[in-house]
Amino acid sequence: MPAELKVQKCEVIVPTKRYAFTNLVKSKPRALSKENLPEVWLRGSIAEIPALLQPAAHALLQTVEELHIILEDISNELLIQEIGGRATPSFHLKHLTGVLDRMLTYAKGESLSKEQFDYLRNEKLLEPKPIKEELINAFETKVSEALIYFKSLDEAKLTEARGVGRKQLPSTVIGLLFHAAEHAQRHLGQLLVTVSFLKSTAN
Repeated sequence: MPAELKVQKCEVIVPTKRYAFTNLVKSKPRALSKENLPEVWLRGSIAEIPALLQPAAHALLQTVEELHIILEDISNELLIQEIGGRATPSFHLKHLTGVLDRMLTYAKGESLSKEQFDYLRNEKLLEPKPIKEELINAFETKVSEALIYFKSLDEAKLTEARGVGRKQLPSTVIGLLFHAAEHAQRHLGQLLVTVSFLKSTAN
C-alpha cells in the first residue's frame, strides 16, 4: 500500500435494533433504526470513490454494520462452536478479513506474503479464547483500508488484468474488488444462520 494511504477506522453508523432474528426460518419484519437509516446502498454515494466501485463499497460497509448487530449479544464461547461439522462463527470472522486482504493484494498486482499464507492456514484453527470485538475490529480496519484503496483508483484501470493465486488465474482489478464485496456478504449470511442456530440452542 502506498505510504501516503494511512489506514483509519471506518465511519460506520450502526443502526440499533434494525434486525431482530427469532430463529433460523422466521424473523420479525425489518425496521429502520432510531437513526431512520436505510441500508447503506440507499444512502447515496460515498465521497471520492469511483462510481463503478460504489456498489462494492456499499456492500463492505453493510457487512461491517450487520456484523455488529448479528454478534451484539453472542458470547465469545459460542464463537468456536460447530454445527453439523460446518464452520464456526470465529472462522467466518477471520475468513472475512483474510479474503478481503488477499483480494486487495491481488488487485494491486502483488503476490501474497508469508504472513498472508500463514493467516490463510490458520483461519480454521480453533482459538481457545477468541475475542469478538477484536475479530470485528480486524475486519472493520481492513474495510477501511479497502475504501482508501478504492479512492486511489482511476476508473480507467479497473479493467486491467490481474492474476490470482499460484496458477495466476485470470481476473481484473474490478473483478477482484467485486468478489471481495460479494464474498463478504455471502459469509455474513452464513454467519447469521450459524449464530441464530447457536443462540436458539443455547437458550
